[in-house]
Amino acid sequence: MSPTAQSPAALPSSGLPPALTRGQARAALITAADLGEAWEPTRGAATWRDELLKATADRPDCRRLLDVLYTEDLFGSDAATAPRATAALDDTEDGAQLHYRVTSYRAADLDRTLAWLGTLPDTCGHFTARPARGTARDVRVTGLALPEAGDDRRGLRVTVGGTAPDDGSGGDALDGTLTVDLVAVRLGDDAISLTNGTLGEPTDDATRASDIGTGRLAEARRQGRAQV
Repeated sequence: MSPTAQSPAALPSSGLPPALTRGQARAALITAADLGEAWEPTRGAATWRDELLKATADRPDCRRLLDVLYTEDLFGSDAATAPRATAALDDTEDGAQLHYRVTSYRAADLDRTLAWLGTLPDTCGHFTARPARGTARDVRVTGLALPEAGDDRRGLRVTVGGTAPDDGSGGDALDGTLTVDLVAVRLGDDAISLTNGTLGEPTDDATRASDIGTGRLAEARRQGRAQV
């Protein structure tokens, strides 16, 4: 009797590293307790996400960056790169929102994404974001210094300001500037990605929470190896 056929999507890939278990990935998450009293589990997507991040840009890299900030899919959107665990937290005092993900994939592919992030202050240092409706926005991208954690890391600060200078719509400028810190850290074949967005000033403690998570990820991996 012939063996039962499996679809290609169901077959394991010999090129992929053993993924974290769900339990190991959840153990690597940060919580509201790590950030301070003002933080709590999210109550839903921040209102500025659709208004300011659901947009396009002329340059492909800048368009991809906007897509990443809106969807949170830094390392890809297929099943192989789906996050193993996620956390979403809100700052009830300042209106900030933090999204945190743990992903397992090939180290070389994770590094390619981190290298791409490193190019963005040059390729997308200043560009215009154009939503389907409403006024175009002025966007600036700068590098962000991070603690020495993991095997490799990249950080960006993205600011989405008022009406772009070339918009010509006569629309009102946004009341305040959206600032999103984007952080990615690789540890072996695992990666942490974090966004910390607010219409005020992002807190460094929240953005640098990836350092806490990296330590937890390393411990989860160590315990997993010890149990094998």
